[in-house]
Amino acid sequence: MKLGVLTVLLSDLKLEDALKKLKSMGVQTVELGCGGYPGTAHANAAELLENPEKIDELVTLVKGYGMEISAFSCHGNPVHPDKKIAAAYDTDFRNAVLLAEKAGIDTVITFSGCPGDSPDSKYPNWVTCPWPDDFGKILDYQWNDVLIPYWKSAVNFAKEHGIKKIGLEMHPGFCVYNPGTLLKLRAAVGPEIGTNFDPSHLFWQGIDPVMAIRALRECIWHFHAKDCKVMDANSRVNGVLDTKHYGDEINRSWIFRTMGYGHGAGEWNEIFSTLKMVGYDGAISIEHEDSLMSAEEGLEKAIAFLKGSIIFKETGKMFWA
Repeated sequence: MKLGVLTVLLSDLKLEDALKKLKSMGVQTVELGCGGYPGTAHANAAELLENPEKIDELVTLVKGYGMEISAFSCHGNPVHPDKKIAAAYDTDFRNAVLLAEKAGIDTVITFSGCPGDSPDSKYPNWVTCPWPDDFGKILDYQWNDVLIPYWKSAVNFAKEHGIKKIGLEMHPGFCVYNPGTLLKLRAAVGPEIGTNFDPSHLFWQGIDPVMAIRALRECIWHFHAKDCKVMDANSRVNGVLDTKHYGDEINRSWIFRTMGYGHGAGEWNEIFSTLKMVGYDGAISIEHEDSLMSAEEGLEKAIAFLKGSIIFKETGKMFWA
């Protein structure tokens, strides 16, 4: 495995300055936002595609600092009920695919998206329970009329351009938010669908990341290093479904934390060991969203933590067996 960073947290720096900083900290891979929610500070896919020579310069620049690009990220909602919004995110995804093709990168990361409850909707509608029966009808529309047809088309486009790994981040608020929904879409659409595995979104749902890794062993395309802390004083009163602002940390049921501030080394060691057992040997990409720390401090602490937890080297010979 390799120590990586989603460079969005360094968007105030030019890419080369960010690479210099990360290289000095021992980082081995970078995940670049190229559209959608991650923005385009370090890789604007639309502009790069208009100037193909710039793509070669980008790849050469990253390699010049002894690093690799682990993935291009364009998280968005390409099935948003507002057609203009959906079209913009779909364009971001397709541009990311084209950029990855020309840059020789095999992985593009995004969200599954979430439609509305009907063709006339204005906003997404995330269903969290099966009753009343209206919710089942919504799910049938979302999956069979919108989500599956969209991703069949999107996967075909990706395959035409040599991209065989679409890493959907399992995120509540979107149709794919846990292993069950990820595998449901994969079964309906094809093996190109996999996950950008981010434990932080699983912890607060009560999902054991180790068990989830075992369930998704064949389709983990990328991994986000981000922690989460469930705040017992609040969650034991109101549960974990929480719409309070992320900045209202003391009253929220859970908050995102940098590595080691939600779960200890023992738990993370087991996560990385299980990744090793299922054959994942890619990037462990730090995503900073800890509202109690600056990006710089969160990055520093995450790197220090991960250097002691990630399994970096190939397995040696079992001389004892």
